[in-house]
Order: sequence, then structure tokens, then C-alpha cells
Amino acid sequence: MEEPTFSRAAWRKSSYSGSSGGECVEVALLNDVKAVRDSKNPEGGVLTLDRAVWAAMVSQIKRGSYDL
Repeated sequence: MEEPTFSRAAWRKSSYSGSSGGECVEVALLNDVKAVRDSKNPEGGVLTLDRAVWAAMVSQIKRGSYDL
């Protein structure tokens, strides 16, 4: 698998995060993976998930499977 290039990614964050600059994650779609990073540290690490894993995680979050 080719290493994703994050420098040209179109990062977005939730509209619920507001403009105060608080803790938030940003998400980008890169070919066949979703990339997730900390908005406070955009140069830090990036977690990548394939689309099936991303969809399963979102489904579990919506069902309340995680203590968020």
C-alpha cells in the first residue's frame, strides 16, 4: 500500500467544535482510507482507517457502544 500524503488532504472538523479552538479531531478522506488527527497538533500523528473499519466505528459510536 502506498504511503498517504497528508499535506494536500482536505481536513475538516465537526460543526459542533465551534471556534474556540478546543479539543477536536479532524478527518480527511484519502483515496481508500479515512485519516484522523488532533486539531491542536496537526503536525502530530495521523491515524488511518480503511472505509470498512471507519464505517463500523461510526456505527458503533452512533449506537452508544463507546463511553465518549
